[in-house]
Amino acid sequence: MFSSMNGINRLNPAQPAPSNSPQQIKANVHRRLLETMDLTEARRMPVEQLHAECSRRVDMLLTEQRCPLSAPEKLQLLREVLDEIFGLGPVEEFLRDPLVSDVLVNGPSLIYVERFGRLEETTAAFRDDAQLIQVIQRIAASVGRRIDESSPMLDARLADGSRVNAIIPPLAIDGPAMSIRRFGIVPISIEKLLELESLTPEMALFLEACVRTKVNILVSGGTGSGKTTLLNVLSRWIPSDERVVTIEDAAELQMQRRHVIRLETRPPNIEGKGEVTQRDLLRNTLRMRPDRIIIGEVRGAEALDMLQAMNTGHEGSMTTVHANNARDALRRIENMVSMTGLNFPVTAIRQQTASAVDLLIQTSRLAGGRRKVVGIAEITGTEGDAICLQDLFAYRQLGIDDEGNARGQFEACGVRPQLFERLRERGADLPDDLFHRRVLATWPGNGSARKAGSHNAS
Repeated sequence: MFSSMNGINRLNPAQPAPSNSPQQIKANVHRRLLETMDLTEARRMPVEQLHAECSRRVDMLLTEQRCPLSAPEKLQLLREVLDEIFGLGPVEEFLRDPLVSDVLVNGPSLIYVERFGRLEETTAAFRDDAQLIQVIQRIAASVGRRIDESSPMLDARLADGSRVNAIIPPLAIDGPAMSIRRFGIVPISIEKLLELESLTPEMALFLEACVRTKVNILVSGGTGSGKTTLLNVLSRWIPSDERVVTIEDAAELQMQRRHVIRLETRPPNIEGKGEVTQRDLLRNTLRMRPDRIIIGEVRGAEALDMLQAMNTGHEGSMTTVHANNARDALRRIENMVSMTGLNFPVTAIRQQTASAVDLLIQTSRLAGGRRKVVGIAEITGTEGDAICLQDLFAYRQLGIDDEGNARGQFEACGVRPQLFERLRERGADLPDDLFHRRVLATWPGNGSARKAGSHNAS
């Protein structure tokens, strides 16, 4: 695995003596250790054996430098070397931290992480652009994709399901950049969302009834507002005997079930051929006898096929869309249908949308970083050219507290949904007073969102 150490032991007298600072010593030992390693061979070795061999070589190099490191410093150096070989270099430590939800690399020397909804700058750094590009290419290779000057953008995922986006020169003017959206190894449960006061027990009870009775659901929200997390939670209420097919650009849904087929798009190869789009996958899915279809995010012309599937026997299907509010979500669906190139009248598109989608859930990331379900609305049909919406539950922001966090309250809007009888006919046991107008919970409220309602959301 290692080349001969003879060349290392003979220091070049023409080179200036290395600095005695601990950081410089660690950087020098780190660099020279990697120079003597066969990385390909190292990746084949058991981690324990590799760790022992690296430890021995580090001791030799430190003896040569005549400035031994302390045990914690040596352990840190070994961890950095192993991260260089097996992981993502300087950002690997953040992927081990369960509190980090996003890792944003603006360049080799500028790395931010998000904890508890707030961004903070770190002291971690890549050596140079070349090391950062090497890490990006390693990610691409692990999922059978590529990134280079001819294809300078990458959408991929890590082994733990985290989503990675990277872009390199010439498109990235100031050097390569990368963002990693973390997803927990253990998916967030509805109990956790209630604990975080992202919604109330009454809202959870209603959503569970809708999923179990095959209501078509559209989840909308901005970037990082919790759409995918909520979709994962909703999918866990799908009965275990139903066949589910998921379609995604980069697989990030975590379906905790056995009866599921996961499909992922494929970008074109270097010759511009072989691309498989979400629309291609959706059309194929219709031949796979799915009970439900879940699209990670609808972004283009596949919106038309999705609406048609919802209208033709695939009840209980779900998807997400980027939008700031419910009305914007419907307009986005309308615009995406028009991307098919077919000259559908606007009225026909809106009628099909109103017929296909039953429930629209709006998520939002509020001031201070908290993510909440800020609205649940029912689509009741069309009136003229307009799609009719009625709010069932809503979150109303009342201001900002002293720490910069949003404060507000969850409310039941006092409207009994047209879906109510349908839900009961299909076995949902919902209390008559579930939709009575009232304040369900205030936030911040020390867990009040879990205590305010009288109905159990389990």
